[in-house]
Amino acid sequence: MATTLDGFAAATAAATATGPVVLDGGLSAQLAAQGCDLSDALWSARLLLDDPGQLVAAHRAFFEAGAQVATTASYQASRVGFAARGVGAATADRLLALSVELARQAAEEVSAELGDGRTRWVAASVGPYGAVLADGSEYRGHYGLSAAELTAFHRPRLEVLAAAGPDVLAVETVPDLLEASVLAECVRELGLPAWFSFGAADGLTRGGEPLAEAFALLADLPEVVAVGVNCCAPKGVSAAVRLAVEVTGRPAVAYPNSGEDWDATNRGWAGPAAFDPADAPSWVAAGAQLVGGCCRVGPDRIAELAATLGG
Repeated sequence: MATTLDGFAAATAAATATGPVVLDGGLSAQLAAQGCDLSDALWSARLLLDDPGQLVAAHRAFFEAGAQVATTASYQASRVGFAARGVGAATADRLLALSVELARQAAEEVSAELGDGRTRWVAASVGPYGAVLADGSEYRGHYGLSAAELTAFHRPRLEVLAAAGPDVLAVETVPDLLEASVLAECVRELGLPAWFSFGAADGLTRGGEPLAEAFALLADLPEVVAVGVNCCAPKGVSAAVRLAVEVTGRPAVAYPNSGEDWDATNRGWAGPAAFDPADAPSWVAAGAQLVGGCCRVGPDRIAELAATLGG
């Protein structure tokens, strides 16, 4: 694990000289473009059960577009979520591990076919508890659970994902301070590199707490290689990135969504898109060394992003 931690940290540190590491975009957007039905409560994690080949194809699409990191289909995957489909804990754990294997398969296939010598990483997605509820709770946080209950939910899935051998843990769309502190303690026990990114708006977490306090929780955690924001409006990225670097002294991670708003009632996105790869250099100037897109940002936009950033 130490080699992996040192390796990924070195890659992000090298970004200051060679350009930022380009992340992928919204996995669900690409899966929908491939014709997949994501109406199930498991969202993209359903395909771990029903059609894993679609996930390999989606990861490949982002790699071929210029992404250097594939984020696994484990955001909404958990023992609790799979249990609602009649899937036992052992099988659920196997599906979590499979998410890492599929992303690794895509990375190896694209690297072999292109022969370009580029390093392609796998980030194991760790979504918040609210994601399993499939009701937009990750955009609010404060579920009414105790720290012990959140730990019981997160620790087993983190242990399974870490054992599957990703290059980094993507602890993402974290909505509030309580869940951030729980996840930080779980990550501390694993010795694997992680980035933490918060859902945020106007200097606050989705739960309405100061974003600076959320970043400060991670400032002394050696496993954290980057801190920042994801699934937020693009217009707020530069300020959040600047704050993350100021508070933590770490590189920042930034991957906003398209700028549209999630309608949890109708399970759809609404409003105008505002993701513009031309904005990315300002994120990098503010301190972002891991840069990509989140929901509704497809391979075409990641290709533009990679070109803009010199990838």
